[in-house]
Amino acid sequence: MKYRRLTALILSASLLLSGCSGMQTEQKQVYTDTLFDTVVRIEILDNADEDVLKGCENICKKYHAMFSNKIEDSEISRINHAGGNPVEVSDETITLLKKAIYYGDMSNGAFDVTIAPVSNLWDFHAETPAPPTPEAVNEAASHVDYKKILIKDNTVRLLDPYAAIDVGGIAKGYIADILKKYLKEQDVKHAIINLGGNVLTIGSRLDGSDYNIGIQKPFDMTGEPITSVRISDKSVVTSGTYQRYFKADGRIYHHILDPHTGYPCENNLNSVTIITNSSLTADALSTTCFLLGYNKSMRLIEQLDNVDAVFITSDNKILYSKNFQQKLK
Repeated sequence: MKYRRLTALILSASLLLSGCSGMQTEQKQVYTDTLFDTVVRIEILDNADEDVLKGCENICKKYHAMFSNKIEDSEISRINHAGGNPVEVSDETITLLKKAIYYGDMSNGAFDVTIAPVSNLWDFHAETPAPPTPEAVNEAASHVDYKKILIKDNTVRLLDPYAAIDVGGIAKGYIADILKKYLKEQDVKHAIINLGGNVLTIGSRLDGSDYNIGIQKPFDMTGEPITSVRISDKSVVTSGTYQRYFKADGRIYHHILDPHTGYPCENNLNSVTIITNSSLTADALSTTCFLLGYNKSMRLIEQLDNVDAVFITSDNKILYSKNFQQKLK
C-alpha cells in the first residue's frame, strides 16, 4: 500500500496567501495554534492591543472545546453519546446545527452533518491508512440522516441512537465569522483569519489593495497555487481531494465522503472554492458543491446572491461560475 500525508501546514491550508510584500509587516500581530484538526493563524495588520489577540485565542479555544467530536465532554460529543436522549446545549450549538440542517435541505442531503458514523471509519492520519471494510461502511452509512436531528428549544436529540454529528464541514466557517465580528468590534480594520485554509479577511491590505489568495494546485507537494483570486472583506474557502488522502491498491481515497455511499465522493473535480461574504456560507457551500458535482453546483450558485465559485477539474482545468467570469473580464 502506498500513502501520502502532507505536513500540517500544507495539509490544512488549501489556500495560500500571496502577493503580500507591500504590507507594513512591522505592525503585524499573529496568533497561531493547532485546533479543529488544523492550523489556525490570525494576523492583525494594523495597531491593536495585545489583549485583542488574546481574545481571538479565547474564542478559538472556546469553540474547539464546544464543537469537536474528538473531545469527550464537548457539546457535540455529549449529543453523540446520549443514546438518543435529549441533550441541553448552548445557543451557539443550536445555531450551528440549524445552519447545518439548512444546507442539508438546500442540497437534498448531499451536505449531511450526521456523517460522523462514516467519517469515524476513515483514519487519514493513521501511519498506514487503509479503507474500511464494505460491511462497516454500509452499516455506518445506514445511520447518516440529518433529518434524524430533533431540535426543541435548547435541546438536541438524535432519533437514531447510532447516529452521530460531525460539524467539520461548517464549524470553522462559523467560528471565522465570530472572530471577524469580534475584531471589528475592537476597531480592527485590516486582518486575515485563516482557519486551516478557511480564509476570511477584514478590509483590504494596508496599502488599500486587495488580498491575493492563491488556490493550491491539487496534489502539488510544494503548495504552488494553480490560480488566485483577489478579495477585500470576503471569505475564500476550498474543499479539495488533495487536502487529506491516501493511496491504496493504486486508488486515491480522499476525505470528502459521500453521505449516501460512505465512500469518498467520485466525480471529475479536484477542488471547489467558494468566494462570498460569510465564511460559514463559503465553508458549507464548498463541501456541498463538491458533493453535488460541477453541473448541479453551477445551477445552485446561479440562484444565490453574492456567491462565486472556482472549480478545478481532475485534469486541472479551471472553471468559474458565470457571475465570476463576468467579474474577471
